[in-house]
Amino acid sequence: PVPGSPQELTTVRVQDPRVQNEGSWNSYVDYKIFLHTNSKAFTAKTSCVRRRYREFVWLRRQLQRNAGLVPVPELPGKSAFFVGSTDEFIERRRQGLQHFLER
Repeated sequence: PVPGSPQELTTVRVQDPRVQNEGSWNSYVDYKIFLHTNSKAFTAKTSCVRRRYREFVWLRRQLQRNAGLVPVPELPGKSAFFVGSTDEFIERRRQGLQHFLER
């Protein structure tokens, strides 16, 4: 880094999980992904999108294809047999997705 130049920082947050199509057979949870950066590599300094778990799975596959020998972080598990409340599962998954994006 150049002395006196601001350090590049990127903050990513996974928040606000919402159940979509609640009560139907095709319900799912999506999460708000908020990104803030001062990096010159980004034209938009903030962005916000909603994504569901399977879109993280797609992203991880793309990263693995292009990563070579660099290990790609794991995603939180996709367990249909979670013991505990749905809210606990959603929160654990939210934390896992945030950890994935930070890494």
